[in-house]
Amino acid sequence: MKLSKFKILMLLLSLAVMQSCGDDAPKPVQKTAEELAIEALTGTGTLTWGVSGGGSVKRDGTTVTDLYQNFELILNAGSSKTYSSKNNNDLFDASGTWLFAGSNFDKFTLSGSKPAATREISFTRTGDNLKLLFTIPAPGARINGVFAVAGSYEFNLLKK
Repeated sequence: MKLSKFKILMLLLSLAVMQSCGDDAPKPVQKTAEELAIEALTGTGTLTWGVSGGGSVKRDGTTVTDLYQNFELILNAGSSKTYSSKNNNDLFDASGTWLFAGSNFDKFTLSGSKPAATREISFTRTGDNLKLLFTIPAPGARINGVFAVAGSYEFNLLKK
């Protein structure tokens, strides 16, 4: 009888010790919608997106990839989100800052004075592809008073 009480007591004590040994593994930190959007655009800090190698550009549904065949957009994260662009055919500024437009974190704007500056640019990332959609209205949509750039743009960029 004493032996069975001792076994029961030991069993209860063992269960209590096992119960107190909870899972102390750190819980994964949930990223905010803004952090996820920044990561989509810049990876872990900087990403270069380009047309060459299979990307495309359309204006009002017409392919104009040849005008932007070596276009690159480099987006940087950090406290002052910066960007630079190459072979932009004067549609984008060479460099500046970017920020999200609104609180849905699916659109951003670029600083600068070129036609694409200050426009809300919708973006969708799927794997190594980034789609940018934006519209440049007709007033003020000329470069150097000659080249008309008004229209709805679709840039399909590839991660470099």
